[in-house]
Amino acid sequence: MKHKISRRKAIATGLTGSLAAIGGYAFAANSKATPFTFAPKAKKKLPFRISLNTSTLLHYELDVAMQIDLVADAGFDGIELWMRNIKTYLKNGGNTADLKHKLQDRGLVLENIIGFSKWCSDDAEERKKALDQLREEMHITAGLGGAYIAAPVQGITSLDSTKYDAYAERYAAILQLGDETGVTPIMELWGMGALHKVADCAQIAIASGHPKATILLDFYHVYRGGNDWDTVDILNGKKLPVIHMNDYPATPAYDQLKDSDRVLPGEGICPFDSVIPKLYDAGFRGGFSVELFNQGYWETMDAKTLLQQSYEKTYYVVEKALGDLI
Repeated sequence: MKHKISRRKAIATGLTGSLAAIGGYAFAANSKATPFTFAPKAKKKLPFRISLNTSTLLHYELDVAMQIDLVADAGFDGIELWMRNIKTYLKNGGNTADLKHKLQDRGLVLENIIGFSKWCSDDAEERKKALDQLREEMHITAGLGGAYIAAPVQGITSLDSTKYDAYAERYAAILQLGDETGVTPIMELWGMGALHKVADCAQIAIASGHPKATILLDFYHVYRGGNDWDTVDILNGKKLPVIHMNDYPATPAYDQLKDSDRVLPGEGICPFDSVIPKLYDAGFRGGFSVELFNQGYWETMDAKTLLQQSYEKTYYVVEKALGDLI
């Protein structure tokens, strides 16, 4: 990871100052978004979906049906729902068929479901419980019309270099469960977790030997894990259904960042102008799904405003990065 280059770039573009205006768009250098709107012109059709991970709305404590409506109203193409919100909805008398119809009626692609299980634990009994949990959650996801569920590596605190074959077998086991349910688990990279290197993700996915093996990347987590953007396009982008979209500040240092430090696209130092074309050339045509946990935004914006900012800033960053490619 070229951290010094990123810092020089941030200083050169003025992102470490209070504001930088680019083509009529204002970007905040701190965690509080500066509202802006597009100049009145027709938006280009992008080769990617712009979607919303409902982590961005956690603070507002909205039920899942309202989340869907607000995300659709803001103009997003897709949505990532959290399994815990779905289970609350079902517990309160809702059903998956109604949510599936709502997603369809509102024109939203269900990109992925955010769930957590200890499928990669070293403890066999814990893995068995995780498989039971995933089976239930995959059936719920299928009932919603979804095809993917997130599978971050939980149950271990660090990778053991002598156990890569075992990790691959564990991932293959939940992929096989996906064959039964029709829902593919996406192995998720976490920048401060056991699986924080893109190279490790690729090794485990390839070694699983399963044709549906895939990886869930996140702009913040890739940087937080100390990875280098220069080689991200060695991955087959066609195999990546969704990427979490966000930005990260120049300070604190990459290995000191927390989830809550994530900022809206364009408000940090992520080199989108080089990374997005790399992903495009590598075949990625999935969804860029905005995922934030930023208290500063939650304290200064209502849900509708934050969604508007999330959509518009993401659209602008993606369109600008693609340039003549579209």
